[in-house]
Amino acid sequence: MKILGVKIDNLSLNEVLDKVEGFLGDNNSHYIVTPNPEFLVKAQKDEEFKKILNQADLSIPDGVGLVLASLLSGERIKERIAGVDLMEAICERAAEKNWPVFLFGAGEGVAEKAGDNLKGKYEGLEVKVYRPCLGVIPAKAGIQTYTFSNSWIPNQVGDDTGVGDDTLSSSILFVALGAPKQEKWINENLKKMPSVKLAIGVGGAFDFISGNVKRAPKFIRDLGLEWLWRLMIQPWRIKRIFNAVVVFPLLVLKSKLMYN
Repeated sequence: MKILGVKIDNLSLNEVLDKVEGFLGDNNSHYIVTPNPEFLVKAQKDEEFKKILNQADLSIPDGVGLVLASLLSGERIKERIAGVDLMEAICERAAEKNWPVFLFGAGEGVAEKAGDNLKGKYEGLEVKVYRPCLGVIPAKAGIQTYTFSNSWIPNQVGDDTGVGDDTLSSSILFVALGAPKQEKWINENLKKMPSVKLAIGVGGAFDFISGNVKRAPKFIRDLGLEWLWRLMIQPWRIKRIFNAVVVFPLLVLKSKLMYN
């Protein structure tokens, strides 16, 4: 289905995990996007961003607003899959299948702490963190920290990152730079990382997994009020939340009226 001109794949979490396993088993590179209402609002004014979203191998609905908007299309989205939940589920499968996992992005020390927590939760999971060359953060609790070249790309053709191809073989790269930067970065650089089989933009997932930001209790998430929780603990997000809970529904209604 499409919402505001952006493709949304209507899959359950288990179906997504099966797709991921297929991606890791072939010889191609793939990327997954996790659009929420804020993404779709941004995409209305950013054609490059919209194109990247629509060309993704999978576009997973992250946000109760997309579930509600799907009702107007006549095809209800099966399941809202938050980026952090998708990342955790993929890491659980990665631990079982011996897929290396790489983390890139977020604030100082956040990726390292997220990596520690993932390794503690999923036995056998191989996690490494990438940082730009400047301001490298030492590895913590067994998490290996590697540096990027000037363009911050692991295993770039012609680069000497100190990491061999075998380290990145059939690996998954989680990128937490925020939208649309993370999607544009993946689109530009995935082809330069031949051993990375799957890249996923996960926004603030590292903050939640690291414990740096407390996630809303499950009952609040089930009620579709996670946005209100985020507003209470992070009031500086008010403009972004306004776009998600006010601008997005208005755009959806306008689109429905125009094309009916």
